[in-house]
Amino acid sequence: MTTIHTLNELDGQPHANVFPDAEPKTIRLTLDAGGEVAPHSHPDRKIVFHLIEGAIELELDGETHELSAGDVACFDGDQRLLPMPSRIALH
Repeated sequence: MTTIHTLNELDGQPHANVFPDAEPKTIRLTLDAGGEVAPHSHPDRKIVFHLIEGAIELELDGETHELSAGDVACFDGDQRLLPMPSRIALH
């Protein structure tokens, strides 16, 4: 069975579960400037993080990675994860 959703039509802020109760678990996360998500992890999962627009500082186990629109990061979900809108202006 094929299921298709448009990301901007999903309910839920800042998180929206794209395919509830299905794998891979797919979440749309929306953060406003100054917004943040509490540090967390996703044990026993492989994470693919695709930044659609803006810029974000993605902290993984204390190491910060700067991502901008179009970047895709893949990492082990056992790491402590903290996504934050970037404080660095992109030109």
